[in-house]
Amino acid sequence: QVQLVESGGGLVQAGGSLRLACAASGGTISTWTMAWFRQAPGKEREFVARITWSGAITYAADSVKGRFTISRDNAKNTAYLQMNGLKPEDTAVYYCAARSAGTTYSYWGQGTHVTVSS
Repeated sequence: QVQLVESGGGLVQAGGSLRLACAASGGTISTWTMAWFRQAPGKEREFVARITWSGAITYAADSVKGRFTISRDNAKNTAYLQMNGLKPEDTAVYYCAARSAGTTYSYWGQGTHVTVSS
């Protein structure tokens, strides 16, 4: 069974940076679409960014576009989310997710906390 584990969360001041990592085990992510979602306290989970299996196409939500960058290293079976220019409204639990072609996101990590102080 494929397992996703996020890491890299923490507490940072506004304007700071963090890099989140999503390590996959029990299988390879080389042919999967990988994505990051987040859920702020009292809010619904929202999409943040995704990257195709080839890495040729990336897409980010308007709220993070220009600040967050998703990437992947298939050789290391890991996806990343580089977060720059963090804002207090970015505070949330960040989740890694994966899906095969033509499917919904069926593999999820447990999340990593990101707190941005003003």
